[in-house]
Amino acid sequence: MPVKAIQMIQLGTVMGSEQKARETIRLMKESGYEGIEINGFMIKKMPPIVKILTTLAGMPIGKTAKLDWHRLIDETGLKVVSVHEDLGSILRVPEEIIAEAESFHTGYVVITGMHRFDYSDKAAVLDLAERLNKAGKLMKEGGISLLYHNHNCEFRKVDPETTAYDLLIEKTDPQYVNFEFDSYWPTEAGVDTIPLMRRLGKRMKLYHINDRGTRVSGPAGQILKSDSMELGYGNMNLKEMVKIAKENGVDAVVLESHKNWADKSPVKSFQLSAEFMNQYV
Repeated sequence: MPVKAIQMIQLGTVMGSEQKARETIRLMKESGYEGIEINGFMIKKMPPIVKILTTLAGMPIGKTAKLDWHRLIDETGLKVVSVHEDLGSILRVPEEIIAEAESFHTGYVVITGMHRFDYSDKAAVLDLAERLNKAGKLMKEGGISLLYHNHNCEFRKVDPETTAYDLLIEKTDPQYVNFEFDSYWPTEAGVDTIPLMRRLGKRMKLYHINDRGTRVSGPAGQILKSDSMELGYGNMNLKEMVKIAKENGVDAVVLESHKNWADKSPVKSFQLSAEFMNQYV
């Protein structure tokens, strides 16, 4: 069965001290989560601009970099399902990224897209695929598998028939590059997500899950704004998506939301989502 995990970005505001981190991890495990997905930029000292940019994007990272994550993971028994890193670091200092993954006993390093990158530029996307292949080969030589995590920008068209994500699937070598698929973002982009998951097949190694809907109480206008929701509280066909992910043999299903939480609480949110995770994953 896949490991049930949470992406660290959801937990940044409730892991600002060792005491808070231990309490959050206790509540995670009580809810049925077994793992965590770590972000490199949240466990290391980073330039102040990183904290500013993530906060402006609605993803505050808090003071997580001050914690001893290796000790916390070892002592709480959480499984690290992957480490998120950037492509530049992987190409520049692959040995450091490999050592980081090994130190957390995970076999996956994940790239979460490119900052300020034009996914409608076919030549740029083809170059990205080539760089991903190079990075994946470097990781494989160190015993680590490289995955690419999508958002909605990869579903921009590079021509009338082809998205950037189509090109990344076609032009990356499965020996070196596979995928951590996030079903929320193609759904948000208007893509028929279920056939895409079937197309990825065994190249889908990890699955990011979120729901999408509206949180409105009482009468509302005719047009509502959709946003992330707790699992089963939105309108995505998550039961079918989880079924396909399991058929594809994913190693983990990873919950990720970073806003619009029930009661404005990331803990309350993952507790509600655990009802779905424990029933269907």
